[in-house]
Amino acid sequence: MILVTGGAGFIGGNFVLDWLGNPKNDGVINLDALTYAGNLSTLKEVEQDPRYQFIQGDIAERHQVQDIFQKYQPTAVINFAAESHVDRSITGPGAFIQTNIVGTFNLLDCAKSYWSQLDPDKKSAFRFLHVSTDEVYGTLGPKDPPFKETNPYEPNSPYSASKAASDHLVRAWFHTYDFPVLTTNCSNNYGPYHFPEKLIPLCILNALNGKSLPIYGDGQQVRDWLFVKDHCAAIRTVLEKGKLGETYNIGGWNEKANIDVVKQICAILDELRPKEDGHSYAEQITFVTDRPGHDRRYAIDASKIERDLGWRPIETFESGIKKTVQWYLENPEWVEGVTSGKYREWIANQYQQS
Repeated sequence: MILVTGGAGFIGGNFVLDWLGNPKNDGVINLDALTYAGNLSTLKEVEQDPRYQFIQGDIAERHQVQDIFQKYQPTAVINFAAESHVDRSITGPGAFIQTNIVGTFNLLDCAKSYWSQLDPDKKSAFRFLHVSTDEVYGTLGPKDPPFKETNPYEPNSPYSASKAASDHLVRAWFHTYDFPVLTTNCSNNYGPYHFPEKLIPLCILNALNGKSLPIYGDGQQVRDWLFVKDHCAAIRTVLEKGKLGETYNIGGWNEKANIDVVKQICAILDELRPKEDGHSYAEQITFVTDRPGHDRRYAIDASKIERDLGWRPIETFESGIKKTVQWYLENPEWVEGVTSGKYREWIANQYQQS
């Protein structure tokens, strides 16, 4: 068995589906607190799989985590569990400190205690893979080279600061205790099952519902975009081949300005689901007041993982974004299940037009 934390979230859920899609893979224990962004309907196709076990719980709850290690004796931990939305970290940073820092510490400490008692062969095979973000590196100027694993940490939001702290804890457990860790720092993910507070699913769903497509500031914030299925493949590669104690940046080699991403979504929707009045969805674009401390550009240099481990993304942004739009068009029942009244109220408060 492997222990996946945060496996009902966007990236974690996709990882569980991909992992169990291979009948040769080990079983999965999925530990998830089921906060607003956790959704078990993502995992319906595997809930009857005898290799799958879901446990509702918090990585910061020490006794529960200890019990899971002792009962299931996992061969690896993949830690996706995190509060991850920058906007929410600005209005409520406490939850980010609790989950991303305290939770990661607790998970590391429980995992180390379990690992230290294993027999030599199992101890040698055990891995703790920590999934993090490119936002820990701060922001880039228009002509700066992309982030490498050697870039200093310069987080600019409560979210990225909390993830930076968790990365440092993971590093410390390796250097202090020889605990077998691996860290990955990814760029912006997109794809199926993405909770619709993030830019791409928000704009797809708002467009279809005739609502405004809110763009922060001038829309020229640049991000590297990584299709979530490619990210899952990269994590499996790092888990299998990664060198202990190393960090691997995972990117899509797709830098795009936010406004260009939204315009491309609109063009795809114009093709796949044209409006009855013949107008383009792009007419729904509106600009809203920029958020505090909004990083201008992220870009990932993913050459290390390609050079050392042989991984490179399969999807271009053009192929990945079309698959993503098609998925949302074909899965309205999943969307309805996650867009609760509480979520709609948060969106209304967050995106006030300037």
